[in-house]
Amino acid sequence: MLRPQWIALLALCLVIAGIFAWLGQWQLSRAIDTDPPPPGATEQVQPLEEITQPGEYLPEPFVGQRVETRGSWVPGDFLIVSSRFNGGVEGYWVTGQLRLADSAVPTSIAVAVGWAPDAAVAQDVVDDLNAAAAASEGEVVDITGRLISDEGPALPDSGDDPQTITRMSPPALLAQWSDTDGLEVFRSFIVDDAAAPGLVEIDSPAPEASSPVNWLNIFYALEWAIFAGFAFYLWYRLARDQWEKELEDLEDDPDALEGGASVAPSGGSEPAAPASRRH
Repeated sequence: MLRPQWIALLALCLVIAGIFAWLGQWQLSRAIDTDPPPPGATEQVQPLEEITQPGEYLPEPFVGQRVETRGSWVPGDFLIVSSRFNGGVEGYWVTGQLRLADSAVPTSIAVAVGWAPDAAVAQDVVDDLNAAAAASEGEVVDITGRLISDEGPALPDSGDDPQTITRMSPPALLAQWSDTDGLEVFRSFIVDDAAAPGLVEIDSPAPEASSPVNWLNIFYALEWAIFAGFAFYLWYRLARDQWEKELEDLEDDPDALEGGASVAPSGGSEPAAPASRRH
């Protein structure tokens, strides 16, 4: 229908469809990793600061990357994280705050130093580690382990100690750490390769090779293409409905046609003769 309002509406649909098409193309460009890390890249030990920075989310290709760093343990900040499985057996992790050396500002990362089968063993190790850290405060140690993403905090079950930590989450640990004024903290944490005395080494296998294709992003790209098509369909449906309505109005009132011509009724009968003119 070549009328100004429908042409304007079509132009608007073209703009909207163009935006949807651009979003679909952008989503598709993120769906395929054209430069995936080579096989075994996560097993090559890298400096921590070259992989991620404090406060940053760990990029997907670097989840499970083996890293190295150095720093000193903060006395009193060895804590227990419960509901940790090792070889299919539930137990506890002992974690500590490692204050990184050679940082311009105070910077820490959470480190899981080992697994214990029960809470009593874990607590004994925590007491020993806190005492040792206090006795050798400031002593720099080297840490090598696997870098893992923040699991996110979780509230303890009803009736449990509100200080209980059930998820390996640096923000949750930070809430119980000491000397945190002006402290920068990594959102990811390290699983230490070597277990602390009295603990079992944490089972932390190499991550499986990920597919270079992100099917979720491809699904989103298809959604944007559907939205773009729907914009055209909406214009077509509105224009067609208006056209059909006008046809119905003309059938109900044939004299509404311009010039007084009548519309032939359905069934193929001859059109009515025009009325005679008066002179």
